[in-house]
Amino acid sequence: MFKFVVGIVAFVATGTVAIPGDADNLKKAVSFYASFDEALTPEVGVGTLSTRFNTKEAGKFVIEPGYDKTKFRIAKGQGVGGGGCLEAVDVLPNNGRIFFPMKTNLAFKKGGWGGAFSMWINTDPNTLLKTTFCDPIQITQNGANNGGIWFDFNNAKPRDMRMGVFAAVPTGKVGIKEEDPNAPMVRVPMVGFKVGKWHHVVVSWSNFDTGKADAISTLYIDGKKIGDVQDRPIAMDWDVEKAGIYVAVNYVGLLDEMALFNRALTGDDVARLHATPGLLSPNRKK
Repeated sequence: MFKFVVGIVAFVATGTVAIPGDADNLKKAVSFYASFDEALTPEVGVGTLSTRFNTKEAGKFVIEPGYDKTKFRIAKGQGVGGGGCLEAVDVLPNNGRIFFPMKTNLAFKKGGWGGAFSMWINTDPNTLLKTTFCDPIQITQNGANNGGIWFDFNNAKPRDMRMGVFAAVPTGKVGIKEEDPNAPMVRVPMVGFKVGKWHHVVVSWSNFDTGKADAISTLYIDGKKIGDVQDRPIAMDWDVEKAGIYVAVNYVGLLDEMALFNRALTGDDVARLHATPGLLSPNRKK
């Protein structure tokens, strides 16, 4: 039987708390890290931003190098740790979205793998967002419901926040719909984020692409575990040459301290990242 577990927590302001354990091991697990202090390029990992646009033919895209600097920029001094951050000021036409390459930046491996992402966001999904759906991060080859790991804000009024880990859909098959109660999602109704408040979001997963019903993925917000998707045969089945790490998809607001990891994170790992937003920066004073 498929399982998903949802919990609701109160969202509070961040503070520095001593977390036991080994921060060095956490840093060694980083496969991609962008502080966005000075530029929209990673300090750990490879590649620069490109932009994907939809075409009139379903499933076909146009890829362009670079990004629209009138829509995405560095907001100096406004980041969660006092440095810069990514500011998304408007949405792109033709369902455009910026992305970093997946290859070498994510520890995807057919036959079984795990990982995690961590980021900080500062937005009001009910007043700033301009489209029906918004994904601050979406890791995929084709789309969010076809081999995708993501969290989003949906079209509810007020909006919900949702984590999704949707398996790749074989050619000729139809995947499960997002509105299906048994969809591989964790839902946070009426999340209620406000401008000026930073929130920390982590999604961690293990046992993807094993061919067994043993996958698990966990959503954390502000250091607290919210819920799991578990006991499912989740396979991304990506071609890493064509897949991407999509950032700020239809997002308006601030985004900071984005990291990917080559293993699932523990609760202590997540607490440590939440307590010290600049922990992963090789340059910033702690």
